[in-house]
Amino acid sequence: MRFSSNAKQFVLLIIVGIFLLLGYVVFNHFNERQNMLSKPILRSRVQNIVSPERLLYKQPSVLVGRTDVVAVTPWLAPIVWEGTFDPDLVDIIYKSMNLTIATTVFAVGKYVRFLQDFLETAEKHFMVDFNVCYYVFTDRPDDVPSVNMSQGRHLSVIQVPGSNRWQEISARRMEIIQTAIERQISREADYIFCLDVDSKFHARWGAESLGRLVAVIHPWFYQATRDLFTYERRPASTAYIPMDEGDYYYAGAVFGGSVEDVYTLTKVCRNHLEEDARNSIEAAWQEESHLNRYLLYNKPSKLLSPEYQWDDKKTKTKEVKVIRFSTVIKNYAEIHPNV
Repeated sequence: MRFSSNAKQFVLLIIVGIFLLLGYVVFNHFNERQNMLSKPILRSRVQNIVSPERLLYKQPSVLVGRTDVVAVTPWLAPIVWEGTFDPDLVDIIYKSMNLTIATTVFAVGKYVRFLQDFLETAEKHFMVDFNVCYYVFTDRPDDVPSVNMSQGRHLSVIQVPGSNRWQEISARRMEIIQTAIERQISREADYIFCLDVDSKFHARWGAESLGRLVAVIHPWFYQATRDLFTYERRPASTAYIPMDEGDYYYAGAVFGGSVEDVYTLTKVCRNHLEEDARNSIEAAWQEESHLNRYLLYNKPSKLLSPEYQWDDKKTKTKEVKVIRFSTVIKNYAEIHPNV
C-alpha cells in the first residue's frame, strides 16, 4: 500500500507533535518537582501535600459536577460545593498520608460557653478518622469542658489574656496563632484550620477542604457584587482595597491551609495590624479586613463555598445543598465586653 507525499507529510507531522507533547509533559513534571523540593518549609511532610489536591480537582472522572454554581475561580482554583467532589475517593487518598490537622479556636471571656457544642459537633463531623489537634486559646482554662475524643484526636489548652474590648481580642488573633505555630503547631501538624468557636458542625467537613491556602466565601456576600463588599476602603490602613479591586469577600471565621502557608499569612497580617495600631487606625473588620487584603494579593489555592461557613440568621438558599458549619445566633450585647 502506497501513501501520497501529502499523506506522508501529515503522518510525519503527527509523530513530531506527539514527541513534542511528551517532551513538554516530562519537562513540566521535573520542573514542578524541582520547584517543590527547593521550596523552604516548616515541616518536611508538607512537601507531599500538593499532588492529592491536583489529582482530585483536575481529573474529570473525580468531579461529579454542578451547573448551578461557579465551581472554579478566575485563577483556576476549585470552589468546593456539595456535588463537586467524590468523598470516598478523597478519603482514600488523604487517609493514606497519615496527616494531622490542627484546629484553632478562641474561647475568650463569655465565648467559652460555645466551646462544648463546637467540640462535640466537631467530633461527629470534622475530619472524621483523621488525626486532629484542637488548640483552644482561652483566658478561662478552668471552664474548658471535658469532651470525649476519638482515637488520634486531642485537645491542648493555651492560656491567653482577656480584654475589655472584643475588637482587641479579634485583632490579636493573628499574633497568637503565629506564635502558637512557631512554638508548637509546626511540630505537630501538617494542615491547620482557624475557626470561630461560636459555631457548630452539622455535616461532613472532610479532606476535600484541604489545600495549600484555603479561604471560605462569606455567606452574606457570595451573591453580591464587588462594590458591596465591606473591604477596608481607607488608604491610610494597610488593609486598604481600592473600589475597583477584589475577587471575593472572605469570612474571617474560617481560613486554613498548610501550616507553612498559614504561618506566612498570620505573620503578614499581624505586621499590618501592628502598623495600623502605631498609626492609630483600626480596620473596618479587624483581622477579617486584613485577611481579605492578604488573599487578594496571595490567591487561595482552594475556596470553600458558604456551605462551610453559613450563618444561622440567614435563610438557606437553593444553591446550598448542605450546611456543614454555621455561626450560631447569639446576643452580642450580652457576650461582648463592649458593643
